[in-house]
Amino acid sequence: MGWLNIYAAVFNEEHSRMLDLSQRYGKQFIWITAAIVTGIFILIIDNRFYFFFSWVIYGIIILLLILVLIFGTEINGARSWFEFSWFSLQPSEFAKFGTALGLAGYLNTRRHDLTRWGVLLPASAIILLPALLTAIQPDMGSTVVFLALFLVLFREGMSPYVFVSGFLAVVLFFMTLLIDNFYLSLALVIIAVLLVWFATRKWRLPLVSTGIFVLIGSVIYILDYYIFKRLGNELVILTSLLLSGFFYAWYIYTRKAISVLIIYLFLTGSLLFINSVDYTFNNALPEHQRDRINILLGIKSDPQGTGYNVNQSIISIGSGGMTGKGYLQGTQTKFKFVPKQSSDFIFCTIGEEWGFTGSVVVIGTYLFLFLRLIFLAERQRSVFSRVYGYGVVSILFLHVFINIGMAIGIVPVIGIPLPFFSYGGSSLWGFTLLLFIFLRLDASRNEYLV
Repeated sequence: MGWLNIYAAVFNEEHSRMLDLSQRYGKQFIWITAAIVTGIFILIIDNRFYFFFSWVIYGIIILLLILVLIFGTEINGARSWFEFSWFSLQPSEFAKFGTALGLAGYLNTRRHDLTRWGVLLPASAIILLPALLTAIQPDMGSTVVFLALFLVLFREGMSPYVFVSGFLAVVLFFMTLLIDNFYLSLALVIIAVLLVWFATRKWRLPLVSTGIFVLIGSVIYILDYYIFKRLGNELVILTSLLLSGFFYAWYIYTRKAISVLIIYLFLTGSLLFINSVDYTFNNALPEHQRDRINILLGIKSDPQGTGYNVNQSIISIGSGGMTGKGYLQGTQTKFKFVPKQSSDFIFCTIGEEWGFTGSVVVIGTYLFLFLRLIFLAERQRSVFSRVYGYGVVSILFLHVFINIGMAIGIVPVIGIPLPFFSYGGSSLWGFTLLLFIFLRLDASRNEYLV
């Protein structure tokens, strides 16, 4: 299906043969053939190879990510590729299966309890190290994909508070860009007060705490207005919250009010995060990434510039209607209105030529694959195989969600391929290794890997 759609996306009447090696569809056939051979080779190897050499593979992957920063070729502003005579290789695509293997190897022993920080931090480091190296390239798409492996940690027993904190951080990041920080901070304080009442079922505590917070805040505001003149409303709220916490430290300690402590820490962390977003957004992200996020959120409009790809992508998919225009009949595709349509925006070809019906079939096929992989992962007797299986699901799911989300304009454009559809040898081989290693492990699922 991917090969046929690549053929449609870059169809050239002067080179209509599907095996024409001068065209992308001809080259993709070579990558597909090599992927099939690679998959068969993976299935032949003993499953214990992946278990015993998981750390070696992870180490090689990290070395390649370091080397590409030094010797790699810069393409589109990112030093992510090794260039050879007639093809290029992107190590970050292979780092995904290597990281999943490394994480599975670490979590395999039963003594690894993810509720303990001494276990959670090394597991997080295994994920964050390749993510950091790809962020330096910079390749933000692959960086985000590595973070999907935190879903595996959640499945294996990571505290839900950590998982919820990460999810809320993403939500707060976008809300901070949309809403004035002062009003957002006040809203969070009000929500925290209501949560305290819900947790204790007593009005006295939230009312008294609100009174103390307002009193301290008023004093700090007056001092800042007449003397300091540098804090700003957001820092006044944060400082007031920190000082208010001292009044309730004894209450939390004597009453063992863990729920109140958690709410207070979440509120404090959220306010600290809000006050850091503007600096991070304006200084850590490249300008084109900032523009894409601003366009997604409706803060900025640039249909002929940064937003051109997404705008044309939405037009292309929408023009397909219910059943599509027919294979090789897509006008948006034929006249090359959508850039990178054979790679990052391959879903446009599906939407235009096969319509809503074809899009549902493709998305439904992915959904079936995800459900099947979850079923296979759950039936593994070995922790190593189960963890790796969930790593496969997490990585593939995020790729599909972000890629299709980019095409229909619900997530920022960060440039990641649609698994087994988008053009490219590195991504296709990376997905093949990722998936077929798990198939090999599942073939020996009744064995314990210790």
